[in-house]
Amino acid sequence: MPMQGSMSVERMCQLAQVSRAGFYRSLQERTPVEEDMELRSAIQQIVLEHRRRYGYRRVSAELRRRGMLANHKRVARIMREDNLLAVQPRPFVVTTDSDHELEVYLNLARRMKLTGIDQLWVADITYIRLRAEFVYLAVILDGFSRKVVGWALERTLTSRLAIAALQQAIAKREPRPGLIHHSDRGVQYASGEYVAILEQHQMIPSMSRPANPYDKGYASHCTSWVRCDSTSVARRRCDSFTP
Repeated sequence: MPMQGSMSVERMCQLAQVSRAGFYRSLQERTPVEEDMELRSAIQQIVLEHRRRYGYRRVSAELRRRGMLANHKRVARIMREDNLLAVQPRPFVVTTDSDHELEVYLNLARRMKLTGIDQLWVADITYIRLRAEFVYLAVILDGFSRKVVGWALERTLTSRLAIAALQQAIAKREPRPGLIHHSDRGVQYASGEYVAILEQHQMIPSMSRPANPYDKGYASHCTSWVRCDSTSVARRRCDSFTP
């Protein structure tokens, strides 16, 4: 009879009022979930490390280099479900399109010399791994004070997450026209709805150059410690989130 510490499985099942078959079935069901979470976590890390510029083929190759074997179709499915598929950059466009097509904007933040607050906001998204799922943290940081001016936490990595952080920042700071909003080229920031809010408040979009993570160094540093502070918040609030 298998033993768990000083108590047999049979005795534990009696105390918990569950059958032995149900106990072993739960162990078998838990393993695929944990394995799936490990794979999802690795994919999240790779995609965010490379600023959502990696497609499923490059992610699959990176997983193999890290010793994790996963079918590329499975990787593509997970990336699609988690909204992690890369956005193919178009040539730089200075003005926005009235049809709200996804455009890539000039990097205006690179040479800015800040003299005060609310001249430059830097936006970024990271993820927090919970026991059986992920939550995503969107942050907007003031480039001068390095203070978090807006943030949002959601179960899904959609434009709604980024928009919630932006709206919080706007309501809190009420910035003057001409503020530069800098981000990566992710679909969350290039979406028509997000750009429309920037235009409504006369904010100027700016985006990082390809393969240059240092453009958003302030925000990346910010999310690293905000992520730690928010993990406990996420665990407490996760059950109240709407899927």
